[in-house]
Amino acid sequence: MNTAHPHFAPVPGTPRDGSDSPHAYDVTGVTPDGAAWLASAGTYPRSTLSHWRSRPSAPVVLPCGSVFDVVNVPAIFGRRMLDRLWDEGPGSGPVASHRGRMLLFTAPGTAQRLPSLLRWEEWGPAVPPLLCHGTGDAVTVPAPTTPCEPRPESRWVVAPDTRHPWLPGPEVLLWACVRAARTGAHTAVRISIFPAADQDAKVYDVSRRR
Repeated sequence: MNTAHPHFAPVPGTPRDGSDSPHAYDVTGVTPDGAAWLASAGTYPRSTLSHWRSRPSAPVVLPCGSVFDVVNVPAIFGRRMLDRLWDEGPGSGPVASHRGRMLLFTAPGTAQRLPSLLRWEEWGPAVPPLLCHGTGDAVTVPAPTTPCEPRPESRWVVAPDTRHPWLPGPEVLLWACVRAARTGAHTAVRISIFPAADQDAKVYDVSRRR
């Protein structure tokens, strides 16, 4: 993802009259189609896109339950889930980082179903408490661009890039939770005189998403 100073540039062949067409601007860091998908979750998508044009690095609050649900997990556990999803599974939907938590965008209905599945799972107790946001909830969504800050409060880890992104359902998230819990339980503590690698540097190849 481009972390340069955020900007908007007209896309060739699109209107230059300031219209609210989601294709009228190239949103650095998130594709125009991805921005349109995010905006469609709100009551007034055109207003959200207009807001992003005037404040391209400002996060917004969007409702869950119709376009997506969000599973909110601790950052370290979320990173383990992502590693399992991309290394051994089908990949992930969009993923954001916000205030030390990982936000996994999932299929609508996941927030209601996942907690009950975890209660029946043998490894369920090893999974840290999850915050599942569905119908009636809202989440802070990062801006399409990444602010020019050393560690922005909110940013995309896997940015949305299409109007119809694939979103994992409760069974896929359950699988990822169990694999991440097992990984945490089996990981030995390592002591080194060298600093740990920057975990934020890992790149997930969205072209592999199934």
